Amino acid sequence: MQKPSIPKGTRDFSPDEMSKRNYIFDTVRKVFYIYGFKQIETPAMENLSTLLGKYGDEGDKLLFKILNSGDFMSAVSADELLQTNSVKLANTISEKGLRYDLTVPFARFVVQNRDKITFPFKRFQIQPVWRADRPQKGRYREFYQCDVDMIGSNSLINEFELIQIVDDIFGRLKINISIKLNNRKILSGIAEFIGEPQRITDITVAIDKFDKIGLDNVKKELEEKNISAEAINKLQPVLQLKGTNAEKLSALKNILSDSQTGLKGINEIETIFEYLKTVPIQSEIELDLTLARGLNYYTGAIIEVKALDMEIGSIAGGGRYDNLTGVFGMEGVSGVGISFGADRIYDVLNQLNLFPENTAGKTQLLFVTFGKNELNYCLPVLQKLRKAGINAEIYPEQSKLKKQLSYADANNIEFVAIVGENELNNGSVSLKNMITGEQNEVQINDLTEILINNQISKTL
Repeated sequence: MQKPSIPKGTRDFSPDEMSKRNYIFDTVRKVFYIYGFKQIETPAMENLSTLLGKYGDEGDKLLFKILNSGDFMSAVSADELLQTNSVKLANTISEKGLRYDLTVPFARFVVQNRDKITFPFKRFQIQPVWRADRPQKGRYREFYQCDVDMIGSNSLINEFELIQIVDDIFGRLKINISIKLNNRKILSGIAEFIGEPQRITDITVAIDKFDKIGLDNVKKELEEKNISAEAINKLQPVLQLKGTNAEKLSALKNILSDSQTGLKGINEIETIFEYLKTVPIQSEIELDLTLARGLNYYTGAIIEVKALDMEIGSIAGGGRYDNLTGVFGMEGVSGVGISFGADRIYDVLNQLNLFPENTAGKTQLLFVTFGKNELNYCLPVLQKLRKAGINAEIYPEQSKLKKQLSYADANNIEFVAIVGENELNNGSVSLKNMITGEQNEVQINDLTEILINNQISKTL
């Protein structure tokens, strides 16, 4: 019999892994609520008409398509089959696809529910997305995103608050990060400056790979896309601007002095930096002119977050989009958002040993029993502990002590309450610390307080 497997780029998660993942989700969700955002969910699949054309040509290629129900081949003619045009055939037999991100479905949600929501609308989503990408370290075909967006407001206060949220979340997770900023209008200004304003998409897709493939390969890719040698030579010193954020912006003002669009982007970035001076931000913030994120829907600020202590792709990113709802028939609604990559954040926390010792969901106490009388004695105590918020369970079989203790060890249960004849007579349990090996007899009435105090001491 063939051994069962799962598709490449997907993963199973054990109870311990789920406990750690929930630590991330709970941390993110708590910060989102603190800043006034409300949670929604959208379906795993969307109509392809909703998804196609929103992510650029490269993004469209990575969409997972779902075959139509029933006899989907009945809609295909013999001529179409003979043409072997896979793209055309896919569009005929597939009308739906798995969502590529949470932003486009959110825009669709806003348009569909425009009469039910109040603008500006602040929402967050924590759900999986799917991309037909080549699996590699830190890159999966199925992964979770934690998205937070504000739509219906042009104010740059929103970008400022998103940066605060990023700083707050990664501060709580104890991950050292660099927040990289750019602006799509600056990139448009640069395209104007080098004499290729109509090639903004080709230019941004190439320079977005600067960190991964280096300057020479970026230049090679631009050449392959028929960007002129003169334009590439003018672009190179712009991408390599050095100095502080203020020095880079000052240099850009001179370079883009003839571009109204570029100067507007510089002004937006300067405004965000002015807001950031009003509050302490732990993370380093860098103006990165190679940052483009390769998505067509960004129109203003672009934000990307990198972990400083581990080599991995971006662990969060987003930006301003002024016309995303317009493609669904709702013009003039601006939005800005950030997406947190939960799976990459998990990998960073795991590799750097930053997960707390006790994450939610872990059993704190196991009751060990040897007979019917002991079982009946433990059951009401077990209920009392659970009502007090203590994760507790009882070994369901009347097995030897060694086997029950092995179960506690295997499941990383810190305490075991042993109940035998002496404990029955004394109204007590023998409380064994599985980490230290220490064992003491404690009264039933004291058990709840002892375990709660231990929980508190673990968090201090």
